[in-house]
Amino acid sequence: MSSTDAAFAGSIPALYERHLGPLFFEPFAEDMATRLRDVAQGRILETAAGTGIVTRALAKTLPHGVEIVATDLNQAMLDLAAQRLQAPNVRWQQADAQKLPFEDASFDAIVCQFGVMFFPDKQAAYREALRLLKPGGRLVFSVWNSLDRNEVSRIVSDAAGKLFPEDPPRFIERVPFGYFDPDRVRGEVQQAGFENVDIEVVDKLTQAASPREPAIGLCQGSPLRSELEARSSGQFDDMTDKVTEALAARFGKAAFENRMSALVVTAWR
Repeated sequence: MSSTDAAFAGSIPALYERHLGPLFFEPFAEDMATRLRDVAQGRILETAAGTGIVTRALAKTLPHGVEIVATDLNQAMLDLAAQRLQAPNVRWQQADAQKLPFEDASFDAIVCQFGVMFFPDKQAAYREALRLLKPGGRLVFSVWNSLDRNEVSRIVSDAAGKLFPEDPPRFIERVPFGYFDPDRVRGEVQQAGFENVDIEVVDKLTQAASPREPAIGLCQGSPLRSELEARSSGQFDDMTDKVTEALAARFGKAAFENRMSALVVTAWR
């Protein structure tokens, strides 16, 4: 994994929140919060919280007596998240999911939406989750299904690759969409010490206002930006335009449906 694959800084957090949040992440966040609605008290840890999209869904769904500790590796993402949500039961803290600064058996549940794919050592993150969970607690996380099941992201990845055929940027297929094999995921979670592991395919549908929205979101509001700028920083806006054109060629220039597919994993301690 490249050093820039998990870098969300500069203007990326705001663009991520605006262009990717509603289109890609909010529907899955609502689903994630619903899965934790039976937690009536105690503490929930969120890793890779990003700009707080799941955190807000959890705060809205759960009783105010449940403490939510939301962590992320990138302080810039947490800073934006804290601006969007200020609640007495929510605490923001910079932390690495592979080495967390919390006591053993100190959380009733741990949640992570579309973050595991970015962890260089996934086994370490799973072992940390096992260590932090109370007996009977659970880890719930989601990863994207294959690019074939997520057409908008596939088109953006293909279009970005065609811009630089001799050195195509592969961030999208390498990282966010590079961990979708359920057998692999189940095996690695079990190797970390979880015995009871359930994996469910979850499909969602959103409306993109125009092809420009996902083009800006993925080209400018994700680490794909670093790969594009490294190849031709002076033509960055032109690259976003070309990706927009590729999406328009498939969906048209007006609003269109964005069909998405993910795997939701629940592992019990």
